[in-house]
Amino acid sequence: MGARDETQGMLLRHRPAKLGSQPDIPAPGFVHVGRSAVILLRWLAANRVQHVLVGPVGEAIRGLSVSLDAGEPGVPGTVAIVPAPYGRNVERLCRALTAAHARVRLETLGETRPVKLSEEKLLRGGRWALRCGPHDLDIEGCPRGAARYQELVYEASSFEPASGLLVEVASPEDLAYYAHLRATGSPPEIRVARATRQHLGA
Repeated sequence: MGARDETQGMLLRHRPAKLGSQPDIPAPGFVHVGRSAVILLRWLAANRVQHVLVGPVGEAIRGLSVSLDAGEPGVPGTVAIVPAPYGRNVERLCRALTAAHARVRLETLGETRPVKLSEEKLLRGGRWALRCGPHDLDIEGCPRGAARYQELVYEASSFEPASGLLVEVASPEDLAYYAHLRATGSPPEIRVARATRQHLGA
């Protein structure tokens, strides 16, 4: 093979995998997770994006949530991930999102707007509510009080929602944290109530 063929081969190997080019059939027992979620999760795996799954789809995979997306009966809501905050991993994620023409979702208006993503933007924290074609994907940052990525991975469990597709799903406690954050916009507060005991006759 000549130098040109080798160069073309390298470019093909480094080209982001296309969204929707992988099998999308959920495994038995995970049909409720939905094809859209499987498509996104396979696409992330094909692009070698390391992450921990949080949010509604993570809850559905663990069997913790019965809440369904009103737009697609029998299917949970958005795929939400916490990506590994390593340079090459964020670079792969950014390239994949750019190739998929990701747009920012404007939830209140039901519309989207274009966005130019970068590794720096993805690492700033906060939530990126994105839409890639017909699929919704949330990229979660590291909000105040949240577990670090290494802690999320340590407490996570592996599941196979489709044949050959292994995903790391956050612990029930971490899923509850992100559910509260999604619902209220602020991290949950842990309050310790101390009762003052009076000893009579002391």
